Amino acid sequence: MLCAALLHAHAESVELRYERMTPDERIAQMLLLGWDGAAPNDLIMRWISERGLGGVKVFGRNADDPAALAATLGEMQRAAAERTRSIPLFTATDQEGGMVRHVRGNTSRGAGNMAIGATGLPSDAYEAGRHIAAEMRALGINMNFAPTVDVYRNPRAEIIGSRSFGDDPVEIGLLGLALFRSHENKRVIAAAKHFPGHGDATGDSHVLLPELEYSRDELYDHDLVPYRMLIREGVPAILGAHLAFPHVTGSRVPATLSPKIMTDLLRDELGFDGLLITDDMHMIGATVHAQRENLTFGELLVMAVEAGNDMIMLSQTPSLHGEEWRALREAYDERAEFRERVRESVHRILEFKDRYLESDDSVPLYPEPDLLAHVIPNPGSEEFFADHAKRAVSVVRNGALPVDPAESDRVLLTGNIAPFFSAARSYFSGADEYRFSYSPTGRSNSNERDEARRRAGQADLVVFALSNWNSLEVLETLEPYADRLVVISTHSPLLLSKVDFVETAVAVYGFEQASFEAGVEVLLGKRLQQGTVPLRELRQNDR
Repeated sequence: MLCAALLHAHAESVELRYERMTPDERIAQMLLLGWDGAAPNDLIMRWISERGLGGVKVFGRNADDPAALAATLGEMQRAAAERTRSIPLFTATDQEGGMVRHVRGNTSRGAGNMAIGATGLPSDAYEAGRHIAAEMRALGINMNFAPTVDVYRNPRAEIIGSRSFGDDPVEIGLLGLALFRSHENKRVIAAAKHFPGHGDATGDSHVLLPELEYSRDELYDHDLVPYRMLIREGVPAILGAHLAFPHVTGSRVPATLSPKIMTDLLRDELGFDGLLITDDMHMIGATVHAQRENLTFGELLVMAVEAGNDMIMLSQTPSLHGEEWRALREAYDERAEFRERVRESVHRILEFKDRYLESDDSVPLYPEPDLLAHVIPNPGSEEFFADHAKRAVSVVRNGALPVDPAESDRVLLTGNIAPFFSAARSYFSGADEYRFSYSPTGRSNSNERDEARRRAGQADLVVFALSNWNSLEVLETLEPYADRLVVISTHSPLLLSKVDFVETAVAVYGFEQASFEAGVEVLLGKRLQQGTVPLRELRQNDR
């Protein structure tokens, strides 16, 4: 009876807070906004002080200096607290622990989720998440868009790569649960992503709308498995992805805008009752739908609310009175069903803020920048991540292991990642180097391909760092020299499936020097591999 009474009192308090809010405050609670620069600009501060903004999203452009970021977030929370109806802000970022690390400076650097998949230990996932969450807590960041639980099996899903734990849905669920628990113990809200699953999507939803041809049953039995596990264990938040599933929805609408996926599937069938947040609505994966259907951007935001999302992420701070705001406000004023959707979401937002932001053990609303030096990097994190990077190294193809540099008079180191050269130089002191460009477009330069082929033809041993599609194109030109070629793969070892002629290859997953040092040591037989590549396609093809 006492528990029931407490729950009833809590529900009443949320309802009373909601009833005292103005329509503007209710709608503003559903927005998670980015801002430009390190310091808070006037526009984002007006959203907080005048509208009662729900939360802010920290991007890399805001976070080169952790101490400045902590001061900024404290200033924002004070502005929220000074309002008549004060409600603290969600402060969110993407700090996954590998290649996606929006808060930089001295924050922890690890080899990433696929390295955790390679060691396969939930304790590694927990420990990685513990260090990350401790640093987020010290900075005043109370929400992290992690764990990434995409089931990765398509090399063209390049936006995912080593951000995934691997291709086994159950293993991903177990490792994701461990990382979620580490955040929960630090009272940092973990938001699993990218729902329903980005790991088989060809292309990047930042620049296009990927379409996946799954049936509903295929989606349920594969990509949704980690979410089913996390939901059962109480994950507090999920980030939706701009992906189309035409065989599930019957159209090419992005999942984030589809009630069939966000409400019928996620809420009603999977039973998720936490916070549902869109990925950035400025991504082309979302805006392409507005272009196809001749909708305004504001109408797109209205669709996101109607689909069942609680919070809308916008990387660009909108005008206080712009078209986006007018569309949301008009829908609220004119349609009872939209007002009911707002009520449902704002109740949920208030409940989660009460649970995570307004208790004795909450992430501090006003972080102390002067104390950050004691927490960033978190004590023990550098040792853990360096040790883990070494334990994660996996042999993918063992044709000529161990490599003996003394048997080669002329050694060539080639690739486009600086830490690779720094690490390899220690073991191949007399080697030549050829560095080609790191192309974000994935296309290589014909002159660089020709030069790499010419240099390889003059060498007895070629140690090649495979890091992205651009480097894959260069590697493909070296097939005539397969007998003298060894490869260290980072980021996505699935790229090795495109070069069957490579007989000797190890995967290191991360871009840090510790990863490459361990990879070279495994090549040379100075270190035994401890990791197992968490991708069945590569294990099946191991030779």
